[in-house]
Amino acid sequence: MRLDKFICEATGLTRNLAKRALKQGDIAVDGILVKDAGFKLHPEMQVTLEGELLSLVGMRYIMLHKPLETLCSNVDEVYPSVLNLLDEPHIERLHFAGRLDADTTGLLLITDDGQWSHKVTSPKRECGKRYRVWLADPLCDEAEQLFTEGVALNGEKELTRPATLERVSATEVVLTITEGKYHQVKRMFAALGNKVTDLHREAIGEIELDEALAPGEWRYLTDAEIASVDQSA
Repeated sequence: MRLDKFICEATGLTRNLAKRALKQGDIAVDGILVKDAGFKLHPEMQVTLEGELLSLVGMRYIMLHKPLETLCSNVDEVYPSVLNLLDEPHIERLHFAGRLDADTTGLLLITDDGQWSHKVTSPKRECGKRYRVWLADPLCDEAEQLFTEGVALNGEKELTRPATLERVSATEVVLTITEGKYHQVKRMFAALGNKVTDLHREAIGEIELDEALAPGEWRYLTDAEIASVDQSA
């Protein structure tokens, strides 16, 4: 790997700032000052920036139990970002594989692997997202059939993709969808004249929210959970 690329990936610096650090003599490889941006690094070499050892952060795959009144955002806004809950370096590199609204809880996947997150979120992959939904009013009798056929959302030309609806009670259901339109779950029930009062995501594909995680807690995905996204193609 080129030295300037390594510096960028290890620090988050832009390529120009990395080259500036090289020119200023801030970079050493195995204790020897190096100013050549194209210097070829070998895996066993150690790179320091102003005496601090640099290392690459590998691809990260994180499951977080999202609490209420937090945002899937890289910055704090009306509510705090869920990224504040993570104790991770280079947090600015992370992004969400399927966002949740501030008033929605449950499974949130966070990664810095863009290709992997695309497989999670792309409608073409038909990766099912399972939600537990609580409603203001009893669900209409024809809801299952309507959701299977596709629902006409306000402002949308095309019907939603077929969805699976399971009744738990008159006002509690489990819904699985394979796309992620803006506020989709809430809009689907609004199209049936109902209102979502609480919404909780339980699973994405084969990845289930770990019951051991309390709201606000997180863990790394297992190798099997990571691989399940590719297997669901």
